[in-house]
Amino acid sequence: MARRFLLSTPLLAATLCAQTPPAPAFNPDAHYRLGPDSMEQEGVPRGKVTGPFTLPSEAYPGTQHTYWVYAPAQYDAKTPAALMVFQDGHAFLNPQGDVRATNVLDNLIHRREIPVMIAVFINPGRTPEQPEPHAKEWGDRTTNRPTEYNSLDDKYARVIADELLPALRKSFNVSPNPEHRGIGGASSGAIAAFTVSWQRPNEFRKVLSLIGSFTNIRGGHAYADLVRKEDRKPLRVFLQDGRNDNRGQRRDGSYDETWDWFLQNTRLAQALTEKGYDVNYTWGIGRHSSKHGGAILPDMMRWLWRDQPVSTDVKDTVERSFRAAPAAQD
Repeated sequence: MARRFLLSTPLLAATLCAQTPPAPAFNPDAHYRLGPDSMEQEGVPRGKVTGPFTLPSEAYPGTQHTYWVYAPAQYDAKTPAALMVFQDGHAFLNPQGDVRATNVLDNLIHRREIPVMIAVFINPGRTPEQPEPHAKEWGDRTTNRPTEYNSLDDKYARVIADELLPALRKSFNVSPNPEHRGIGGASSGAIAAFTVSWQRPNEFRKVLSLIGSFTNIRGGHAYADLVRKEDRKPLRVFLQDGRNDNRGQRRDGSYDETWDWFLQNTRLAQALTEKGYDVNYTWGIGRHSSKHGGAILPDMMRWLWRDQPVSTDVKDTVERSFRAAPAAQD
């Protein structure tokens, strides 16, 4: 006769729980995916990336900056091009990363949604002995990134305006009009971009900020008050952040609002709005990552560059066609 074994209710419940897979961890970033504008598209001319180049720094003696330059297929050296500078260049340039900026530029320039522009992807400064930042270490522990990106002085603005721009002009016809120049970044790279435009509004007037570190790393939480205090500058700013960004909860369990990334981004957006700046912002559900910002980068770029000249002449067939590469020179 076969023997029957009956499980008690507690034991049966424990057995079933052991066989049930755990609920997936909460991952707000999983909701953000790159769209077609961030992918290579058939028939779209691809720009050319040159580099890496090395830029010695006088603003930070003993350091150097590595950078790459993107020129779209439609670039014509006879015509001044717009300019966009991205901090943490390796991350924005990564063809498998969260942003894939060159694909965005290729697609939007091709469709006349942004002007023809040169883009520079620049890494934080480092000494020759220090390693180049990479996908898993952006340089906070190995380079001059914390000092350069998070400080509110004018030194990093000198790197971009006084060191990078002259080097760039030697090879490319970049527009001298500050309205035709933008600068952006993610995290500490975003506050660095804002600082450059804040210090040099006559050089850069468009700012793109992903999960900006406007926090008390080196006093960045002061920007909201500075915006309210000082005369309005001719800047256009697009801010992005997520509700699950770093929220100022310290290791001892206390809360410090000056270290709350999301709060400080909303404070800055409110201050810019009150002061009459040309500002746009979007608050998602994401963490301190580039997932959300990368997914909406095409829209951010369209908004920042919406004032490019257009023709409304119905007979202007060039304006109504895709941008073509310039004719080959003999």
